[in-house]
Amino acid sequence: MNRIRIVIIFVVLMFLVLFLGLINLTVISGGKYKELSNKNCIRLLPQPGARGKILDRAGCVMVDNKLSYEVLILTRNNAAVLKVLGDVARVLEVNPDELTKVFDKSYLNSSVPTVIARNIDLKQAIALEELKSEIPGIMIHPNPVRRYPYGNLACHVLGYLNEIDRWRLTNLENYGYKTKDIVGFGGVEEKYDYYLRQEEGGLSVEVDHRGRFTRVLGFRPPYNGRDIQLTLNLKIQKIVETSLAGRKGCVVIMDPFTGEVISMASFPNFSPSVFIERPAGVINRLFSDSEGPLINRAVASVYPAGSIFKPIVAAAGLETGKINSHTVFVCTGATMVGGRDFKCWNVHGQQDLTLALADSCDTYFYHTGLLLGAQNMYEYALKFGLSRSTGFELPNESAGLIPNPMWKKIRRFKGWYDGDTANLSIGQGDVLVSPLQMVRMISVFANNGTLVTPYIVKSVDGKDLSVYWARQATKVAIKDTTMDSVREGMRQVVVCPTGTASVLATLSVPVVGKTGTAQAPPGLSHGWFVGYFPYKSPRYAICVLLEHGGSGYAATVVTKQIIEEMVKEGLI
Repeated sequence: MNRIRIVIIFVVLMFLVLFLGLINLTVISGGKYKELSNKNCIRLLPQPGARGKILDRAGCVMVDNKLSYEVLILTRNNAAVLKVLGDVARVLEVNPDELTKVFDKSYLNSSVPTVIARNIDLKQAIALEELKSEIPGIMIHPNPVRRYPYGNLACHVLGYLNEIDRWRLTNLENYGYKTKDIVGFGGVEEKYDYYLRQEEGGLSVEVDHRGRFTRVLGFRPPYNGRDIQLTLNLKIQKIVETSLAGRKGCVVIMDPFTGEVISMASFPNFSPSVFIERPAGVINRLFSDSEGPLINRAVASVYPAGSIFKPIVAAAGLETGKINSHTVFVCTGATMVGGRDFKCWNVHGQQDLTLALADSCDTYFYHTGLLLGAQNMYEYALKFGLSRSTGFELPNESAGLIPNPMWKKIRRFKGWYDGDTANLSIGQGDVLVSPLQMVRMISVFANNGTLVTPYIVKSVDGKDLSVYWARQATKVAIKDTTMDSVREGMRQVVVCPTGTASVLATLSVPVVGKTGTAQAPPGLSHGWFVGYFPYKSPRYAICVLLEHGGSGYAATVVTKQIIEEMVKEGLI
């Protein structure tokens, strides 16, 4: 009897444990297990919208989207994954190991489909669609991808797309960005990514235990990104890039009254489409290329200014009364400063301000700079927008540098000498400026005293931004007589037979400007030209920089080619 009681008690206890376990599964933890079960049978399929288009000032499409196809896996079983990858690889004619690597890299969790192939063509998409019954667990997903109808044109302005990196994800997570998002890098694509990016929709679908689709549970529609219109003129951009091709450097053309950037080109350049198509090794070569094809030289690079700094020194001398337009200095080819000879590039004889600008006489500006002093030149350089960013909206703008005695004492732990002042007066020494800063500087003379803020986005989703940028302009306190004197000198740069830009005198459009040959050892000098045209009724300000181009003359030749083509096209 005792043994029977023990067996009965044991059986009762077993049933009690089972009953309590059942209560736990169905009542206490029922909701949890139901949620896990739902996750096992529900898949979320993203439905992306199209990224916003980028247009030129006339509404011509510079960047839009084309329909591409992706292959996604829905199955969770490891053995099934390997079979699916092998079957898909056979259709796409690729190595299964490559798809396996892509799957391992892209896999997040079982409730999210994994992309194993992107940008397949329509023929391959149809072939896989027909084989879906034989290859369970795959989906063919149409997806809009970026299209660049003009190839490399304006690539530094436009930017490119790539998978979000850790730095951007950390800073933008609160704005709805997430792992694996495709975002803008560089140019308009980066700066205005939030407006251009689409809002993702999606399908909630039910699948069976083998991962096969059974029914749709819900749908949220995707929304396209907003279109952005630039200030660029597509026709002028083509002319500029054709004229610059093969020459390392950059060109900026800007409306001197509004700050609208009409053209911005940098060379060497790149094709934004490689970040979509991702051919083997090409992207790594772009990032490792010592020539820096991804750098927008017009905005992100700085160079010694050379003689294009002289109009600022001339304006400072006139404004402070240290010189007037009739002040004469004699150029013998060298000037003794601080116990050593500072050379001029030629022997010019007697020079007044107009001739000194036309001939780009270093001796004249050595004397003017020494009369002014370093601090005066520094302060007038600031008035013309140097040594700080212009406020341009594209990323990675460099501020440049105009040295002064305090800067040298703090940064170099050295005193300031007359030789430093002489170097500063001709834009050498530690002077660093960007091409964008210099086209802004020359615009002050074109528009009679306004320092505009350069901008390149005209409107977002039809909303005009020009009023906002107009409010950023500031007035430069320079007398009209000073403006007239410097302008006349820069006009003589072109029309005087000895002028350093006399090659432009034959143009049908009168040009005002200044050349610059900036020493950049150990290589050749940088070649500069800054100016505006037409002379009496300015429409365009231009800056041409040829990196290690040898002389300002080379930059002037490029300027001439650009203006000639603009005249032929009826753009002036």
